[in-house]
Amino acid sequence: MLPAPSTLLLFMTAALALNVTPGPDMLYVVARSVGEGRAAGVISSLGIAAGCLMHTLAVAFGLAGLLRAVPVAFEIVRWTGAAYLVWLGVRAFRKQGTTTAHATMTPASRAAVFRQGMLTNVLNPKVALFFLAFLPQFVDPDRGPVALQLISLGLLFNVSGTLVNVAVAVLASGAGTWSRRRFGESPLLRRVTGALFIALGVRLALLERR
Repeated sequence: MLPAPSTLLLFMTAALALNVTPGPDMLYVVARSVGEGRAAGVISSLGIAAGCLMHTLAVAFGLAGLLRAVPVAFEIVRWTGAAYLVWLGVRAFRKQGTTTAHATMTPASRAAVFRQGMLTNVLNPKVALFFLAFLPQFVDPDRGPVALQLISLGLLFNVSGTLVNVAVAVLASGAGTWSRRRFGESPLLRRVTGALFIALGVRLALLERR
């Protein structure tokens, strides 16, 4: 179930513009890609896509409305997400501190990278509120069930965002590979990754509910 072609074109244009704008998801992909390589960045992108799918389903079935209607629910999700990101950052620093400057960085498993990418997205209540505010603007009740239209639009938005994040992963991993070839396996990359995670956690903790 999709809107009229003119509306769909407007939606995809807006979706692409929003997806190429740097945000927490993109920064998470950059951190993973620089620190652990292209595969980790791509898998992170897929994890984020899974999180966006959950937000889409929540909007389609009215669950995201709880975050808007119940302030306590918003705060619980926000602080849980912030704590999770800061924990990832601190863990990255602690792992770095237990190795020498020339030790090989041990990347997280692919399952862990996927799971962390998904949780980073799911535990950001701003994403849920964004989907709740953005997707319904392009729904036409006369064209069929609203829930199916919301899911279709969410999937299209998700595909656009995933393609952008995968491209970012490829570019960022290239920078990380260049750095490792030039400077060796330096603790700097893990410090950068940890700092990015902590910064994302602080940013999420300080965001305002609107």
